Amino acid sequence: MVAVMLFLAGWARAQPADQRVVFGLLPCAGANFDRPGGIRQLVWELVKRTSVEADADARPVDPADPQLFRTPFLLWSCPGPVATLSERQVAGLAAFLKNGGFLWADDPSASGTGPFADSLRQQLQRVLPGQQWRNVPVEHVLYKTFFLIKRPLGRRAGAPRQALVIDERLVVLFTGGDLLGAMSRDLTGQWDFNCQPAGEVQREESFRLAINIVMYSLCLDYKNDRVHLPFIMRRRRL
Repeated sequence: MVAVMLFLAGWARAQPADQRVVFGLLPCAGANFDRPGGIRQLVWELVKRTSVEADADARPVDPADPQLFRTPFLLWSCPGPVATLSERQVAGLAAFLKNGGFLWADDPSASGTGPFADSLRQQLQRVLPGQQWRNVPVEHVLYKTFFLIKRPLGRRAGAPRQALVIDERLVVLFTGGDLLGAMSRDLTGQWDFNCQPAGEVQREESFRLAINIVMYSLCLDYKNDRVHLPFIMRRRRL
C-alpha cells in the first residue's frame, strides 16, 4: 500500500495542476477530518477505473477565499460539528454552489443524525435559505453517471441520502452511512472499518457510488441524454 501511495503522489505531480480534480475540505468546529485514507483510496480507484485525474489528498479551503473556485468539488466531513461560518464564508459558499459548484457531505458517525448532521443543516440553511432537503431516489441520474447502482450504501447500510437542489441540479449531497469510512485504508493496506451488514460486497458498492458522485460533480446529467438510454435500459435488465 505504501508503494501505491508513492505512485499516486508521483503521478499527481506529473499532471498539470489545472487538469486535476482537487477535493476542497471545509472546516470542522473541533476535531478535523479523520478519513484521509478514504480520500486516498477513492482517488486510487477513480484514477484506475476512469479517465479522471485527481489529487490524492483533500486540501483545506476557506469558503471566503476566491481560491474556492479552483475546484468543482467540496467535501464536508467532521467527527463532530462543522465550523460555524462567518458571513463572508456564507456568502462565498453560496456563490460557489449557485454558480456550478458541488458539495458532498459525508457523516462519519454513519447515523445520519447527531452533531455533524445537525450542525451541517444549520450552516447550510444560512448558505441556501429556504432550500428544503429532498430524498434522492435510486432512479436519479446520480446512480448511473458511471456505474449502474441499485442501492446506495456506505460503511453502514440504511442511512439517509438527501440533497439540496437548485434548478434540478444537486448542489449538496448528504450521505449518512460513512461512505468515506467504507473506503478508508491505512498505509499498510488494511481496511480501517468493517462494512455492515454485507462486508466486502458492500465496500465495492460504496466505491462505485463514490465514483459516481465525483462523475456527477463533473458531468451532471449527461447520462440522461437519450443517446445513453438504450444501453442503460439493457444493463438494468441484466
